[in-house]
Amino acid sequence: QVQLVESGGGLVQPGGSLRLSCAASGFTFSRYVMSWYRQAPGKERELVATITATGGGTILEDSMKGRSTISRDNAKNTVYLQMNSLKPEDTAVYYCHARHEWVRTLPNYWGQGTQVTVSS
Repeated sequence: QVQLVESGGGLVQPGGSLRLSCAASGFTFSRYVMSWYRQAPGKERELVATITATGGGTILEDSMKGRSTISRDNAKNTVYLQMNSLKPEDTAVYYCHARHEWVRTLPNYWGQGTQVTVSS
């Protein structure tokens, strides 16, 4: 049974930091490209960051560039999103996403999301 379980969200003041975690199980984690998405109320879900299956390459979208780091530990089947200098507009539900690095016909997986609220 595939599971992606996010944690680490919460309420933080502007300028603060949070580290999100996503623990994966039920599939070969080291063969999957992992991404973080977010969805704010009334907005579409948007891509935030992506890391390759080996962890050798990362992409941060403009919204997070310079403020965040995506990383993974394949021994722990976990991907992380370290977010710094948080702004109120970062408030959203953050979702973990997995897709196979080569086989496009395999299903993609989503976590249930973790709420991040940036407010004073």
